[in-house]
Amino acid sequence: MEEYINVMGYPIFVGDISALPISESSNTIVATINPHSYVIAKSDPTFKKALLSSDFLLPDGNGIVLAANQIHKKHITKVCGPDLHPILLKKLNEMGGKCFYMGSSEEILEKIYKKHAKYYPNIIVEGYSPPFKDDFNDEDNNTIIAKVNAFEPDILFVGMTAPKQEKWLIKHRNDLKFKVAAPIGAVFDLYAEKIPNLDWLARFLKEPRRLWRRNLVSSPLFLLDMMLFKTGLKK
Repeated sequence: MEEYINVMGYPIFVGDISALPISESSNTIVATINPHSYVIAKSDPTFKKALLSSDFLLPDGNGIVLAANQIHKKHITKVCGPDLHPILLKKLNEMGGKCFYMGSSEEILEKIYKKHAKYYPNIIVEGYSPPFKDDFNDEDNNTIIAKVNAFEPDILFVGMTAPKQEKWLIKHRNDLKFKVAAPIGAVFDLYAEKIPNLDWLARFLKEPRRLWRRNLVSSPLFLLDMMLFKTGLKK
């Protein structure tokens, strides 16, 4: 089976992500794309460039899986952030190494450290909670980079909202020392058990103001583009 297929302009990795050679990697970025991020990227060229610059772009969401099936007649498996996170941790725990969490709050990071001690004892873990603001200034960025580089993690998890996390990681990619990095957003909170892993409807009812655009605007726009690609009206 081929390892990449082009889905609506994006090279989607469909190989075995658990086989990613962490110990042999350097400056490798593993990101995800879903219908909402696809739609955002249409009007945000920096975000689109960040997604396309990832070494491994995974199908996050049933919409991407559906598009692969409808356009290419390919059956692929969804791999979202909550799937990717334990896959990478399990592999790192088996070989032993270091993991850095950049993002979220000190409270969440402390809970993450405790879970690591229980479930991944062979991983040395560190983290940093950056200022909560829309954009980091040079001092913020220098502090983050210095903390990551002093630790030199095998895996760097970036936990901010999309598209901020993807754009920040690509922008500072060459300034950071890591083997594999993954922007995984709300996985920090899920892993720390701050929020349950709810399905889309339950999440929408719980957080309508944040998720209305994703479910009521982005999904229909994505499906429209998918049909255009399927019929050959868009390439």
